[in-house]
Amino acid sequence: MTTPHNDRRVAVVTGASAGIGAATAKTLASLGFHVVCVARRADRIEAVAAEIGGTAIVADVTDDDAVDALAAGLDRVDVLVNNAGGARGLEPVAAADLDHWRWMWETNVLGTLRVTKALLPALEASGDGLIVTVTSIAAFEVYDNGGGYTSAKHAQSALHRTLRGELLGKPVRLTEIAPGAVHTDFSLLRFDGDAARADAVYAGLTPLVAEDIAEVIGFVATRPSHVDLDQIVIRPRDQASATRYNRRT
Repeated sequence: MTTPHNDRRVAVVTGASAGIGAATAKTLASLGFHVVCVARRADRIEAVAAEIGGTAIVADVTDDDAVDALAAGLDRVDVLVNNAGGARGLEPVAAADLDHWRWMWETNVLGTLRVTKALLPALEASGDGLIVTVTSIAAFEVYDNGGGYTSAKHAQSALHRTLRGELLGKPVRLTEIAPGAVHTDFSLLRFDGDAARADAVYAGLTPLVAEDIAEVIGFVATRPSHVDLDQIVIRPRDQASATRYNRRT
């Protein structure tokens, strides 16, 4: 697969089958980008790509061969949005599920590393590349029972910020987007499909929605090449931290 041979800039969005990823793909397409939508779920990713006139690539960011094939099939990349990730479980460290921890580190940290490393030559070659990494307020806060997710997001953020220094002087900008509470299928995945438990996370407050984050990513992607928005923290008005909310009854 090759990207269109025209003047349209190309954006690659991982985890683009739903939530923030799908909203970001749609936003970037509306801003004139050709969007390469990457995700594991073929039916969903193909539907998103068809809606926006983009390209669907079924790939798991934890799979070396899949990521290598992704990179090999692209002849241009201007923007990379590292969005694939998530959380599983909510247990104290003393009762940690090692499989959950392994999945969170493999997806959030090593997945971001794999895709970024694979696409970095093309981003540099574009002459005006941009890497957006979607982390979380969990990248700089901790909370009880969330050690697996917070540690993974801390590591993902450290990876991104390290790259910011290593690429200094090269034509690649880096922006970290750190959302607070966003009502997507994030909590549903975390709680293995327990809808009641997932809905309780957002009870009594007005959370962010995926489009709120996508709009900010679109803003970042359309700044002049000399402007680097290093880190953007986005919380709903009803949230002060990972553990402090204004909940209305």
